[in-house]
Amino acid sequence: MSVEMVSSLLTPGERVHGKVPVEHLDYDYIQNCSDLRYLEKIVEVLRSGEEGVYPHLTEFCEKRIEKLNPKSRALRKERAPATAADFSFDEWSQISEELKSWETEVKRTEAELREVSPLYDVEDLPPVRGSNSLISQKQNSVPSRTETKRKSALPRDYREWDKFDIEKECSKTDGSNKGKDFPVIINQCLPKINRKLDTAGLTEKERAVLASREREKGNEAFKANDYDEAVAYYTRSVSAMPTAAAYNNRAQAEIKLQLWHAALGDCERALELEPGNVKALLRRATVQKQLGNLKVAADDLGNVLREEPENASAKKMIQEVEKKLRECAQESQSKGRKILIEEVEDEELRAKPGLCVSGESAAAPAERGDMGNAQKKTAGRAEGAPQGEADTHGTRRRGKRGSLDQCRTQEAHEKKLPNGAQASGSGTADQTGRHNSSADNTAASGTGSRLDAPCGALPPPLARLKNEGNQLFKNGQFGDALEKYSQAIAGCIDAGIDSPEDLSILYSNRAACYLKDGNSADCIQDCTRALELQPFTLKPLLRRAMAYESLERYHKAYVDYKTVLQIDVGVQAAHDSIHRITKLLIEQDGPDWREKLPDIPLVPLSAQQHRHEEPRSAELAEARAARAAEGAAKRAEARFSALKEEGNNFVKKGQFQKALEKYSECLALKPEECAIYTNRALCYLKLERFAEARQDCDSTLQLEPSNKKAYYRRAMAYKGLENYLACSSDLQEVLRLDPNVQEAEQELQEVTVLLRQTLVASSPDKPRKNITIRETNDSDDEADPSNSKTRQASADDSAERASLPLRPTNAYEFGQVLNAAHSRDDVNACAELLRRVKPETLPLFLSNKLDGETFHFITRALDGHLLQEDPGLVYQHLCHLPAADRFSVVLMLLGQNERQQITHLFDHLSAVESEEFTGNDVRDLAAKYI
Repeated sequence: MSVEMVSSLLTPGERVHGKVPVEHLDYDYIQNCSDLRYLEKIVEVLRSGEEGVYPHLTEFCEKRIEKLNPKSRALRKERAPATAADFSFDEWSQISEELKSWETEVKRTEAELREVSPLYDVEDLPPVRGSNSLISQKQNSVPSRTETKRKSALPRDYREWDKFDIEKECSKTDGSNKGKDFPVIINQCLPKINRKLDTAGLTEKERAVLASREREKGNEAFKANDYDEAVAYYTRSVSAMPTAAAYNNRAQAEIKLQLWHAALGDCERALELEPGNVKALLRRATVQKQLGNLKVAADDLGNVLREEPENASAKKMIQEVEKKLRECAQESQSKGRKILIEEVEDEELRAKPGLCVSGESAAAPAERGDMGNAQKKTAGRAEGAPQGEADTHGTRRRGKRGSLDQCRTQEAHEKKLPNGAQASGSGTADQTGRHNSSADNTAASGTGSRLDAPCGALPPPLARLKNEGNQLFKNGQFGDALEKYSQAIAGCIDAGIDSPEDLSILYSNRAACYLKDGNSADCIQDCTRALELQPFTLKPLLRRAMAYESLERYHKAYVDYKTVLQIDVGVQAAHDSIHRITKLLIEQDGPDWREKLPDIPLVPLSAQQHRHEEPRSAELAEARAARAAEGAAKRAEARFSALKEEGNNFVKKGQFQKALEKYSECLALKPEECAIYTNRALCYLKLERFAEARQDCDSTLQLEPSNKKAYYRRAMAYKGLENYLACSSDLQEVLRLDPNVQEAEQELQEVTVLLRQTLVASSPDKPRKNITIRETNDSDDEADPSNSKTRQASADDSAERASLPLRPTNAYEFGQVLNAAHSRDDVNACAELLRRVKPETLPLFLSNKLDGETFHFITRALDGHLLQEDPGLVYQHLCHLPAADRFSVVLMLLGQNERQQITHLFDHLSAVESEEFTGNDVRDLAAKYI
């Protein structure tokens, strides 16, 4: 019976699971067999030596398997453990020293742990958890069991069992157990667990051990459903050493106790220690759901599902949250609006224009939040907001995301082809792109004509193998590219092609494949062969240095990097690696680390690339400068987009301090971006830094005067600064720009109430004035109508002056007096008002009402009336006036006449001799105005 007949009688299952026949251990059978699993079985039999030792047949079978599946497990061979003979003397000495130092450190650590005193005394241990009673120590824990002699033996046959009295024996057993219950002492007050541990004097390892023990105790308490005790032990663990696990566990226990705000704080702390912690995000979402912040909970659950798409708890919870969000949206759409009509008793506020004393209010207002809260979406969101902001009226809107690949130059360099295929064969190029070598350019993609392109002195079949390897490397198929390069190298050696340049490039390319696959040893071998063929070639040196560094052979890596920099000083990767390895060598070898380095070879001038650079022409220099500027602009734009995205994400997570830092970095790149100013103002508001928020809003309004976000957030800043009049003005401006902003309506109603209360509290009761009534001759009045008109105007003027307060106590009264004087162009009244107002309160009284006409009117009063009487007071007013809101804007918009008036004022002030100021003081002050 032939081999083919035997093979045909065996089914595939029988061939795999049964024993391999001797007839199958044959070259012809192996050559014709295509069953990979059966061939692996044959290799296993040949390697075992059960049927004899056949090395050539074994190798033939392995090649057959490699042809069918190059990645077959049967091709893997076990390497024998390395010995001293496998390493050089220096490498073996380094390994021996590291092992000895490790052994010494382990013994020292063990000795230190043995010397550590126990953390607890046995007497200080708390009672058993959950027990309200203690067993008396005077009683034996186990009762003595003395066996009593039985008076009668047990029955031995059926007749004796018939005579056995079961009831009598049961009563004896019950009687013997009476009165043997041990007394129990009830402990009504268990000792309270101290929630803070004294870790003074403990090392970091001891504190870590102590924190782990306390956390385990908390875990036991949690399993026993004793959540209060679990919180206590987790608190002890945090006091010993704060960890994300302890905060997470305590948050879960607090959720069980429905301590929502405490659990939220613990989740935030856990995320600060470990950003992206899935448990912390999931538990924070649970808390936010209970607190009613459904949008924030949905965002956290989305982050959890991005990390763990199969998380069942997150899937279930996000369905519930989305269902509630839909219900809330339907309720908000179905409900109407109610109008609240209230009677206002304050006639003065009712008569004041521009203030809403009463208005609309929502019947069931939603949870109030600042305009621009990134965690909520309100009904009053305006259209056309800039994309990509941490937006004011709702959730962040996604904009076009900038590509970050332009900033990742190192990754982009690694994705390049290892060596190219061009007409000439020598030269290399580094990753910085400073030199373009014809031998090391990247291969073109895909088409058959380019795969057949000539490569130096290589024949067409070998050139095609090299081009195919380049294409595979470009596509990330490093194993397949390695095989193509190996075939090309073998073909060159078999054909005896005398082209060291091309063979060096092939070795360098295969070394790049080895480096990508993590095979640093083979990468070093191929780079060494490439350098033997072409000494001082840049890319093989750089790749060998990277391979040495990955194997922690820092001395040899340092030498290769230094050699690279001798060839081309512009290789930034070599500079960075030199700095990194230098630190490691200093830590490893100490101050004398240079003495332990191998000799660094000297690169001849002919191999130094920067020696061959031709002088650049003006056009080339301009083109390169333009490309550099364009690249810098793209990198800055990508950096800006990345920082803005990070800031928006921090705002969503409630980490406003970190978001503020990111927005500040954005403004350093683009100082005229209005959206960043408004976003940073939001962060300032959340951090209650109202003055900085107001400044950012002012900067935004200088760039974009109709930005309603800036008006709203400045209103919130004024509210925090208790400047309710300015707050009301900005809110009215928001509603003028967009009447649909409900948040502005609600805030305006609240601020109006606060402003009314402030004015009532600050305004003293006006005393009644005595009015003298005298009789006049009607005939005289009728005879002189002009005299009657004059007296009437004088009476009206006197009445108006009498109605104004002599000493204004707030911005409202100051504004009334100043407007009345300005309307009559009464400079003397303005001077009298400034005389009665303290200079430091002038900016507060002016608030945000300063404009060009008011500024000119005040300077006229200071120059024409107050300067002659009290120059010191004029100087004080001029010193404090720049602190007023909008001063810089007003000063920038002044006309020529107003500027001349300011110049005359300072000229007159500098001519006055006073003890309160000098001429230099006046000149320094004038610099702020002129």
